[in-house]
Amino acid sequence: MDLNLAKTTLEQGITFVRNAGLQVVELRPGYVKCVMPFRNNGNHIGSMYAGALFTVAEIPGGALFLSSFDTSKYFPIVKALNIDFQKPAKSDVTVEISMTTEQIAGIQAEADSNGKAEFVLKGKLKDSAGVPALRTKVMPCSRAVLARSRSIGIFL
Repeated sequence: MDLNLAKTTLEQGITFVRNAGLQVVELRPGYVKCVMPFRNNGNHIGSMYAGALFTVAEIPGGALFLSSFDTSKYFPIVKALNIDFQKPAKSDVTVEISMTTEQIAGIQAEADSNGKAEFVLKGKLKDSAGVPALRTKVMPCSRAVLARSRSIGIFL
């Protein structure tokens, strides 16, 4: 998929994500960096709303999928997402997730062979000072798009 189109789709394609202001700062095959602004995403105790944190933890899996896999053959489904809150986020939050070309090829091979592939993506969401606010572990699962398509699971 064209990376500019993928970036626009990720930022604007889901109403909640658009309203929250999530930005895909960098996107290339095997790498994504996203930022969730604190502005308009605060909660009743002055830290970032958990729903906004979940969103910035979950979207990178879709971003990696769009930048790294053939969307005519595979689509991602989040099977599970675990969040370990470490410190209240009181500023913008950034997450970077990456996969090697070898990992991508292995996931594609498994999906081609088994009809799906499950894998884990781990991330650390950091505040504007670089302090970890939470750790995530996303477990996606891909599913077939067409009869010969295969699904890929993504775990963050």
